[in-house]
Amino acid sequence: MMKPGMMMLLAWALGAVLAQGCAGSQATVPPRTGSETNMTKRVQGPFDVKVKPMAPDEGAAASPIGRLSIDKRYHGELEGTGVGQMLATMDDGKSGAYVAMERVTGSLQGRKGSFSIHHTGRMTRGASELTILVVPDSGTDELKGLSGSMQIQIDDKGAHSYVFEYTLPDSP
Repeated sequence: MMKPGMMMLLAWALGAVLAQGCAGSQATVPPRTGSETNMTKRVQGPFDVKVKPMAPDEGAAASPIGRLSIDKRYHGELEGTGVGQMLATMDDGKSGAYVAMERVTGSLQGRKGSFSIHHTGRMTRGASELTILVVPDSGTDELKGLSGSMQIQIDDKGAHSYVFEYTLPDSP
């Protein structure tokens, strides 16, 4: 059985940050270094997500920080899976923060490989903000050299979608 505090934390992470903060999140593509002259590309599409509370580490003391697993399936020009973990905390139901690491494996506009993304979300008295960035140098195979940012949008029916702005060297 899930503890009431964990249920509240899960509701906050899924509801407040994802539903409110992501739709209006402002993320930027970090500047590239080196001599590449790549243009920023933009893809978007739907995704499915399952977030589940994880048991605390064995022997760990009770903590106000919850740990959750992330299981995603991306569709569209980013086609693949995302797996990761989230750490989140919430104080009074109106303020809190989360961080997450996610490994995405699949294809991006036909180029296969994997990459990691880092989520940072914060809610201050109900006002949310979210940044999701590609971890530098995390791209593999045909996605080597990938950089960029992602926004998450949730419509009024709860359907999730992504907007991914990225740069990638021209030759895999």
